[in-house]
Amino acid sequence: MPNHVSEDRIIFRKHPPRKYIAGLRVGQSIAGSHVMNSQVMTTLALSLLISAALGSGMMAGLFCAFSNFVMRALSRLPPTRAISAMQSINEVIVRPAFLIVFLGTGVACALAFGLGWQHLSKDTLAYVTAGGAVYALGSIAVTIAFNVPLNNRLAAVDPESKEGVKMWQVYLTKWTRWNHVRSIATIVSTVLLLLALLHAKGSA
Repeated sequence: MPNHVSEDRIIFRKHPPRKYIAGLRVGQSIAGSHVMNSQVMTTLALSLLISAALGSGMMAGLFCAFSNFVMRALSRLPPTRAISAMQSINEVIVRPAFLIVFLGTGVACALAFGLGWQHLSKDTLAYVTAGGAVYALGSIAVTIAFNVPLNNRLAAVDPESKEGVKMWQVYLTKWTRWNHVRSIATIVSTVLLLLALLHAKGSA
């Protein structure tokens, strides 16, 4: 049987209608924008993840320095001098640079998860979640619940008074103990966030 091809179909193949071409271009444009948006979101999530890992590592270094060097050095000083020194440290350390790293690390973890939950692998997101949770609880929550109240109590005493000496003994024990918790927590959160980066790089 002869192969009958309609004239309209031949014309369509040689000269597709403009609406068809326009629709095709729109579809390609939408697909391209989705790919571009996905790449942008992934890049932002990874940038935040890097920032979070760096911030967690910086806080781990600071807390470990206090646990291993600063508090040991202060414990060897006479209570009056140690109290004055710690009061001065607590006043100086509360600066924008410290707060940006301290609080910004937790925010970066949350944003990395929020921006990357559709674009990062499940393993990466699991490590981000674990790292962010450990940092939030072991660093931010512990600081607010325990270390800051102790700092406020120490700030209220006179270094030369008997009350100040008694407070220093309590402060030295409790504050250092909770700082050990912060040190361990931030080390763990840093390791978890680095693992998240490794998994993200491997799945990219």
